Amino acid sequence: MTELLIVFVVSNGVQLMDIAGPADVFAEANTLYGKPLYRSVIVAERKDIRSSCGFRLRADLLLGDISTRCVDTMLVAGAPDAATRPCDPVLTGWLRQEAPRARRFGSICGGVFPLAETGLLDGQIIAAHWADVDCVRQRFPTVIVDADAIIREEGALRTAAGVSSGLDLALSLVREDLGERIARDVARQLVLFYKRPGGQLQYSRQRKLSPAGRSALQSLQRRIMQQPDAEYSVKAMAELVELERRQLTRLFAQETGLSPARWVEQTRLAIARGLLEDGRKPPKVVAAEAGFGSVRVLRRVFQNHLGVTPAEYRKRFGQLY
Repeated sequence: MTELLIVFVVSNGVQLMDIAGPADVFAEANTLYGKPLYRSVIVAERKDIRSSCGFRLRADLLLGDISTRCVDTMLVAGAPDAATRPCDPVLTGWLRQEAPRARRFGSICGGVFPLAETGLLDGQIIAAHWADVDCVRQRFPTVIVDADAIIREEGALRTAAGVSSGLDLALSLVREDLGERIARDVARQLVLFYKRPGGQLQYSRQRKLSPAGRSALQSLQRRIMQQPDAEYSVKAMAELVELERRQLTRLFAQETGLSPARWVEQTRLAIARGLLEDGRKPPKVVAAEAGFGSVRVLRRVFQNHLGVTPAEYRKRFGQLY
C-alpha cells in the first residue's frame, strides 16, 4: 500500500487536540502496521499559528503549496470560537475547490463551520458538537445534523462531533484502511474506546427546565415539572387545562415542537438525569420520583435517548462523595 497523506487544515486559534489526537492514532497505526503508511501534515494560510491553549504551531505547508490530488484524507480542524468566527473567504474558496479532490474529506468539531460555508455539506448528514447543533442548523439549513452521532460517514465525507471524537474518527479511518485487528490494537495501545458506548447527547449540558408557550400551557408544564410522578396521559392533561385532547396536542406542537407525551418524557428524563448526577438515590427511587414508575421504563428511556443505562450514566456524570 502506498503512503497515505493526511492533511489537517488549521486556522489561528485551532484546538490542539483536533490535530494531535488523530495524528497520534495514525502514528500508532504506522507502528503496528510495521512501516510508515500514514504521513500527517498541517496546512494553513500562514506558517505561524497559535493554538487555543496558547501553544505555537508551524504549518508544514501553506494552502497554495500543496497538490491536493496527492491527498488521501483532508480534515478541517476546529477552534473553540468557530461558531462565532467570521467566514474566511480565502479558506472557504480553497476548501470548496480542493476538498472534493481528496479521497476522503471532513471536519473535526468546530471545523464543520468553515467546511459548511463551502456548500459541500448541503444535503449531507453530519455530526456536530452537541453545543453547536442549533447553530449549524440555523446557519446552514440544508445541512442535516445527527445530533447524537459521535462520527458520521457519508460517502467521501467524514465528520466528528467533538474534540475527543476526532480520535474515534481516526480509528474508523484506520479500520477502513487496515482492518479491525490493527484498529483494535491501536485503541488498546492508546487506551481508547474502540467503540464508544452511547452517543454524544449523554455529554450534553442540560438546559434548565422552563415552561414555554401560552399561559395555560405554562401552568400545565410547571405542574408536570413539580410533580413528575403524577398521571399525565393526554386525556388527563387536557382535563387539567380544560381543552379538548386535539386542541392540547395542537398547542404543544405549535409552542414546543413536541407532542404532549414526548414533552412529558423529555421532562422526566431531564429530572432523572439531575437526580442521578446530584445524589446517591438508587435507580428504583430515581425512576419513581422522576415519574417513570419502574426501573425497566427508566432504563428503556435512557437507552432510547442517550444510548446508555442509568447506572452507566451515574458512573460517568454522578458526583463523587
